[in-house]
Amino acid sequence: MTRAHGLGLALAACAALATAPGARAAEEGRSADGQQIFVRWCVPCHGAGPGHPGTQALAVKYHGIPPAALEERSDLTAEVVKYYVRHGISVMAPFRKTEISDEELDTLANWLTRPRAAAQVTP
Repeated sequence: MTRAHGLGLALAACAALATAPGARAAEEGRSADGQQIFVRWCVPCHGAGPGHPGTQALAVKYHGIPPAALEERSDLTAEVVKYYVRHGISVMAPFRKTEISDEELDTLANWLTRPRAAAQVTP
C-alpha cells in the first residue's frame, strides 16, 4: 500500500466516524454542555425575561433588534462571544481561564452561535 493510499483510507475512516451516530451524540453532548455552561455563568445576568441586568442593558442599547437575551440572538459569532467573556464590557467583568476554561469557552461560544432552531434554555 502506498503512503497516499494509506492517507486516503485514514481520511475516509475519519469521515465515516464523524458521521456515525456516536459522533452525532457527542455533538449533542457538547450542545448540552454549552447550555449548562450558559446556565451556570451567563443566565444570572443574560437570561431571558426581567431581573437579568445584562439582558436589560442590551434591551436599552438595541431597542429589541437584535433580541436582548443572548440565547435568542442569531447575529453572534464565536469570536465576539469569546472576546467579551475574556475582556468584559461596561459593568461585565472578564472571566478568567480559572473560571471558564478555554475548552468551556469554545463550547459556550459554539452553543450560542448554533442554528436557532435548536433547544431553548432550561435552568
